Amino acid sequence: MAELENVKQSQRNKFIKYANGPSLEEINSTVPVPKEGSFWRTLAAFSGPGALVAVGYMDPGNWVTSIGGGAQYGYLLISVILISSLIAMLLQYMSAKLGIVARMDLAQATRAHTGKVLGVILWITTEAAICATDIAEVIGGAIALQLLFHIPLVVGVSLTVLDVLLLLLLTKLGFRKIEAIVITLIAVILLVFLYEVAISNPNIAAMFAGFVPKPEILHTGQLTMALGIVGATVMPHNLYLHSSIAQSRNINHSNEEEVAKAVKFATWDSNIQLSGAFIINCLLLVLGAALFFGHGEGLGTFTSLFNALQDNKLAGAVASPVLSILFAVALLASGQNSTITGTLTGQIVMEGYVHMKVPLWARRLITRLISVIPVLACTIIYHGEESAMDNLLVNSQVFLSVALPISMIPLTLFTSSKKIMGERFVNKKWVTLVAWLCTIVLTYLNLQIVWQFITSL
Repeated sequence: MAELENVKQSQRNKFIKYANGPSLEEINSTVPVPKEGSFWRTLAAFSGPGALVAVGYMDPGNWVTSIGGGAQYGYLLISVILISSLIAMLLQYMSAKLGIVARMDLAQATRAHTGKVLGVILWITTEAAICATDIAEVIGGAIALQLLFHIPLVVGVSLTVLDVLLLLLLTKLGFRKIEAIVITLIAVILLVFLYEVAISNPNIAAMFAGFVPKPEILHTGQLTMALGIVGATVMPHNLYLHSSIAQSRNINHSNEEEVAKAVKFATWDSNIQLSGAFIINCLLLVLGAALFFGHGEGLGTFTSLFNALQDNKLAGAVASPVLSILFAVALLASGQNSTITGTLTGQIVMEGYVHMKVPLWARRLITRLISVIPVLACTIIYHGEESAMDNLLVNSQVFLSVALPISMIPLTLFTSSKKIMGERFVNKKWVTLVAWLCTIVLTYLNLQIVWQFITSL
C-alpha cells in the first residue's frame, strides 16, 4: 500500500506523466445524467460535447472560403456547405459512438491496433495537424485584435500566447462551465451573422435554389472554391475530440440500454450543434452573396471584408461601422472557441498515441508557441502584410488535408467492426457504405487541394 502511495506521489511530482487510463481522465464519466426523465431533460444533460465539436466547423479557416464563395459565385456553393455538413454529422456520430461503446477515443483505439513506432508517427502527424489548425486561430485572433483595437499584428500575434491564462481559468470552473462558455460564444457568432444577413436583404428564392447542386460547381474556379469549403469544414482533430468528450457523461456501461441511450442523445446533441454550425456557414456565404456578389472578387482577407462592410460602394445602403465591429467581435469569439477545443484534442492524442500526459496549461503553451513562430516570422518578414498571413492560413489548411485520411480510415474500420462495437452498435451496412464513400471522396478532394498547392509553387 505504501509503495502504491509512493508511485502516486511520484506521478504527481512529474511534469510528464504516464497515461494509459480513461480518455481525458479528469473529465471522464464526471457529468451526471438522469436515469429517468423527459426527453428534453435528458437531452440537456447530454448537451455540450457537440458544441465543442461544432466549433471546428466554424473556425476562422471557414470564414474566408464561405464569404469569398458567396462574393464570387453568389448562392451556387451553398449546396457544398450542406453536403459537407451532412458528412460531418455522419463522421461525428461514428466518433461519439466509438467513444461511448468501446470506451476508447480514436487515438487510443488506433494505438491499440498498431505498434509503438507507428503510434509515434501518427502522433507526430496529428500534432502537426493540430498546430496547423492553431495557426488559423492565431491569425484570426491577431487580425481581430488589430481591427477592434488597432493593435499591430506583431503585438497581436504575441498576445495570443496569453490565452493560456484563459485556459487556466476555464479548467478551474469545471467541464460543464467550459461547455456553457463555448455555447455562449457560438450564440454570439450566430446572432451577429443573423443580424448582418437580415439587413443585407438576400435573395431568398436564389438562396433556397442554391441548396440544389448544379453542374457549374465542377467548373475550375467554382470547384477550387468548393474544395476550399470542404477542406475547411471537415477537420481531423474533431474526430479525436468527440470520441473522447462523449465519454464525459456518467453512465453504467454494463447496462446496454444505458449505453444505447447515451449514443442516442450524444447523436442528438451533435446533430443539433452541427446544424448550428451549418447555419452559421450558410449565413457567411449568404452575406458574401447578398452584399458583394458581382463586385467583391477582391475580398480575400479579413481586413478587406471588415472594410467592405462599412463601404457604401460595396455593401450598399446597409454599410455601417457597426457591421464591421460585429464582424471582428465574432472573429475573435471564433478564435477563442477553437483555442479551447484544440488544447483538449492535443491532450487526447498525446495520451492515446504515446501514453504521455502534461498539464493542460503547458500543453496549450507549447502548441501555441509552435504555432506562433511561423505566424510571427511571416508577419515580420512581410511587414504585417495580411495577404501573406492569409497565404500561410491557406497552406495550414492544405496540411490538414494530408492528415484527414489518418483519422477517417481507422474511424470507419473500427465502427464497422463487430469485435469492437458488438452486434448492437456496429455500423449498419448502409452507414458503412456511405462512410467509406465519404472517406474516399473527401480524401480524393483533399488530395486535389494538395496537388493544386504543389503545382502552384
